[in-house]
Amino acid sequence: MVSLTALWLPILLSAVIVFVASSIIHMALKYHQSDYRQIPDEEKFLGALRPSSLATGLYTFPFCTHANMKSPEILEKFKQGPVGFLIVRPTGVVNLPQFLIQWFIYCLVVGLFVAYLAGHTVAPGAHYLAVFRVVGTAAFLAYGLGGLSNGIWKGLPWSMVLKEALDGLIYGLLAAGTFGWLWPR
Repeated sequence: MVSLTALWLPILLSAVIVFVASSIIHMALKYHQSDYRQIPDEEKFLGALRPSSLATGLYTFPFCTHANMKSPEILEKFKQGPVGFLIVRPTGVVNLPQFLIQWFIYCLVVGLFVAYLAGHTVAPGAHYLAVFRVVGTAAFLAYGLGGLSNGIWKGLPWSMVLKEALDGLIYGLLAAGTFGWLWPR
């Protein structure tokens, strides 16, 4: 068994490397630019929403419950469309530093859990590929597969979901390489 304290450096460094890689992917590479689209006639749409004073949260439309989802009125609303989800964030300028801090903390948490798993399944002095295999699999599960449920349940475009899974694979491989390199000998 390898203790978490012996893995503090790969935990921290893998978080930094994944953070930098994600920044490069989202700022320098252009394959995520098509993920988001502007609503046609955005001002009219926003003007219609403003009087509602929507609280921060996730909204679904048309709204239904299990009790009324088969009613003719709800079925007609679904038939007429549009059908979707709306995420409402707090009003104000986007706070990018807050998002980046939360993302880095997430990377640290993933590294911590990956280290816990690897520390209990891979012996000290293990070969690089043995560490790489375990850490890469666990990190890919955390970074790459979680978003698939958004394609299934929330209707996110599969092109977007698969690009995020590809990003997760890259992050998992980077974490695996970091842990394999710094694994206690």
